[in-house]
Amino acid sequence: MDRLAQRLSIARKALETLAELPLEPSADAVIRDAAIQRFEYTLEAVWKAAQLYLRECEGIDLASPKGVVRACYEAEARWGMQMVDDRNLTAHTYNEELAKLIFSRLPGHLALMRRLLEALGRNV
Repeated sequence: MDRLAQRLSIARKALETLAELPLEPSADAVIRDAAIQRFEYTLEAVWKAAQLYLRECEGIDLASPKGVVRACYEAEARWGMQMVDDRNLTAHTYNEELAKLIFSRLPGHLALMRRLLEALGRNV
């Protein structure tokens, strides 16, 4: 399996681990915290797969998650930037209210990452 196909496969598997959790407002704190952790590693896998795609297929070399997200999500850049900001916040701080807010955004983040992986998969 070539490197890009492998990265896409890893990202898809990570995405499915996030998708299998109930991302509902009524979820308890354990589910919420697990979902936030899965979101962190899923976004990491997705942006790195997209980074490799941009480098190998488009000749675009970007080093940051936000640069990659901007390049991939031109039409949805605002949501994509919020997604990266949320990942950064969850990785570096813990605050109950912030956790609840970010958890409420996870269904949208999940859908956005899924659309990106589907688009990348069609172009490989």
